[in-house]
Amino acid sequence: MTPLDPAGVDMSAVLGGSVTLPNPVGTASGCAGYGRELAAFVPPAELGTLTTKTVMARPREGRPTPRMAETPSGMLNSIGLQGAGIDHLVTRELPWLAERGARVMVSVAGERPEEFAEAAARLTGRPGVVGVEVNISCPNVANRGLVFAADPRSAHDVVAAVRAATDPALPVYAKLTPDVTSIVDIAAACVEAGADGLSMINTLLGMRMDPDTLRPALAGVTGGLSGPAVRPVAVRCVHQVYAAMRDGRLRAVPIIGMGGITSGADALEFAAAGASGVAVGTAIFNNPSAPLDVLRELRAELARRGFAAFRDVVGYAHR
Repeated sequence: MTPLDPAGVDMSAVLGGSVTLPNPVGTASGCAGYGRELAAFVPPAELGTLTTKTVMARPREGRPTPRMAETPSGMLNSIGLQGAGIDHLVTRELPWLAERGARVMVSVAGERPEEFAEAAARLTGRPGVVGVEVNISCPNVANRGLVFAADPRSAHDVVAAVRAATDPALPVYAKLTPDVTSIVDIAAACVEAGADGLSMINTLLGMRMDPDTLRPALAGVTGGLSGPAVRPVAVRCVHQVYAAMRDGRLRAVPIIGMGGITSGADALEFAAAGASGVAVGTAIFNNPSAPLDVLRELRAELARRGFAAFRDVVGYAHR
């Protein structure tokens, strides 16, 4: 292909349903809060989407400290979904984001399907909200603490509850965990339940020991591993699910790829594997401007290879 002028590359992306974004780069849940701190470095309107930290129907304190620990090429976190709850989000944070032109993906969670639905129902008609991300990678208290996303039936029930409680025009994305035997089976259950898209992947369950105490470094013992160390796992998951869509094992829906993205080349990997959009997470802690850096570099990578539009590279590895 003949190299192109980066300025001429069409970076638009489809989120799901009738929602089209100006570009495919957003933030991963939990890494930019509600956007206030990040706004000093990245104007919210310049992102494709800004995904909020996960909110629940009621305020939650989260886990005890220490909650974070460094790992080779990554980090562990055990925040425990601390947050002020959905009332705080809709009355204080969403209006602030809407004033700044943000396209907001709200991440919701709960301990039971009805709690997910309760939080999601509050988002109908809220200015600036373009989607709901269902964080099913949390424990189901009604089923011995099993993570919803680890079981097709549980994942289906949560997504179905959220889809039923949400404006049909608002895309619902299911966020999947890689800590399963078959991520395709979980994806299929979510799509069957009405998911308009998939977010892949959430963190991997990990653990490290404090070298001085020889005890777990996190107060919660285990935590979610993120950062460049997980990127090959994330790309594999996206590739597997997109392949299943191509061969008819599940209905085709957009995928937002995430997991260790630090550069435009990383984002290009996810797109070639099948991601219609990408989210930058852990990189923000080291470089708050990372999402815009990734967007600029991705545009340049596409132009250098002669792609006139971002959508032309989505799923390229499967052709």
